[in-house]
Amino acid sequence: MTIENAGTDAADSRFAALPCRPGKIIAVHLSYQSRADQRGRRPAFPSYFFKASSSVAASGSTIERPTGTELLAFEGEIALVIGTPARHVTVDEAWSHVGWLTASNDLGLYDLRANDKGSNVRSKGGDGFTPIGPALIDARGVDPDGIRVRTWVNGEIAQDDTTAGLIFPLAQYVADLSQHFTLETGDIILTGTPAGSSVIVPGDVVEVEVDVPATGATSGRLVTTVVQGDGPAYDEAVGSLPAVDDTQREEAWGSREAAGLPEKQPPASVLTPELRAKLQRVPVAGLSAQLRKRGLNNVSIDGVRPLHPEAKLIGTAKTLRFVPNREDLFTSHGGGYNAQKRAFDAVQPGEVIVIEARGESGSGTLGDILAIRAHAQGAAGIVTDGGVRDLDAVAAVGIPVYTSGGHPAVLGRKHVPWDHDLTIACGGATVQPGDIIVGDNDGVIVIPPRLVEEVVDEALAQEEEDAWIADRVAEGHPVDGLFPMNAQWRATYDAAQAAGARGPLA
Repeated sequence: MTIENAGTDAADSRFAALPCRPGKIIAVHLSYQSRADQRGRRPAFPSYFFKASSSVAASGSTIERPTGTELLAFEGEIALVIGTPARHVTVDEAWSHVGWLTASNDLGLYDLRANDKGSNVRSKGGDGFTPIGPALIDARGVDPDGIRVRTWVNGEIAQDDTTAGLIFPLAQYVADLSQHFTLETGDIILTGTPAGSSVIVPGDVVEVEVDVPATGATSGRLVTTVVQGDGPAYDEAVGSLPAVDDTQREEAWGSREAAGLPEKQPPASVLTPELRAKLQRVPVAGLSAQLRKRGLNNVSIDGVRPLHPEAKLIGTAKTLRFVPNREDLFTSHGGGYNAQKRAFDAVQPGEVIVIEARGESGSGTLGDILAIRAHAQGAAGIVTDGGVRDLDAVAAVGIPVYTSGGHPAVLGRKHVPWDHDLTIACGGATVQPGDIIVGDNDGVIVIPPRLVEEVVDEALAQEEEDAWIADRVAEGHPVDGLFPMNAQWRATYDAAQAAGARGPLA
């Protein structure tokens, strides 16, 4: 059922589509899978910000783009209007406290995000920045998983998604917020926007519609027209001024291409192709010797063996940490889009996922699906001081993997995936994001990035020296005085180097 103009506030037509002026407007930061994919990040839990009720506007209103700004963006959203107060309600109970749903446009001014991003007080709290309406849909009998939101800009479809694409169900927002404060009748929850949000300019007309395809109920189209504001510019003596950069432009427009920006280049890595080629030639044992000379004796990841002994592992560390299993913590952190899945989704080409499992091999820390994901992402390899499930299938993927061994159990037996991209301990070694990881059949070693160039060059020089010594031993010379070289042999070696000779001595 659709309710037209339910409960007009006689004193203010801005609230004509609502049962009353809302006491609270709570907005969700990131909620749709399509938007999360666009932004390259996905939250483990919902997060929120408040909007003032003075930002509400009716359908057919105009929105001013303030003087001196450029990045006004629309966000078509489903608005939930609380029908009966909710406090400490469960997810199963939560939907019954939603009285109505309707269309909303969570307008934002990216120029003002710099100093209060997250709270969005200024960037999303301006007058007219929350158009809502034009009609309410009775939430009774509506399947919360079957609601659609669409947005048009100048008649062209810009957003089209349904609640089936949400990361978290609508009822979870109600239940979650009710843990912290009472949701009162008339309060509004703006449930986030799908992919497609972008910048609008003066003269643009934005229309948002929420409907329930299964029943035909609709909010009607919420219409907002953009105009150029002619008010005074922001005053630096009072507060921060609008500021934009390419990051803000990319997020406001939705992509670098839409913003007219050149393709972003990845940050320069210390692991240049030349350095990788050098590391390919140096055994881990040689690198270990050079690090020991510099006082670094605890840089080997112990207790792990390669599934592909013939494959050299070279990359930069991306870290993942498991903590010992505790049933309540596994309930809160083990399911859904947990830290393990986030780390494997976010791994970049050339990175090595290094997993802290405390040397506990009585459970798998990854299986074939995650190995395939890492391989598809271009990861250089995986190192875990825990176990691996589906060992043969993981080996068949082809990505270099170092592990303490196979085990059939899943995470919940021994581990809780906790967090990623932080300093961890793996196989007795401290590993930080960005550390250089090198592995061969002798094991895996961790090299601080600032040392890698000098370490590899000296290791190559040592390898050449050792090869020359090996040739002399093969010729029949005794080891004493030759390994290590005494002054006489050192002079002979230096002369041979100067002459470019490695073969038998004359």
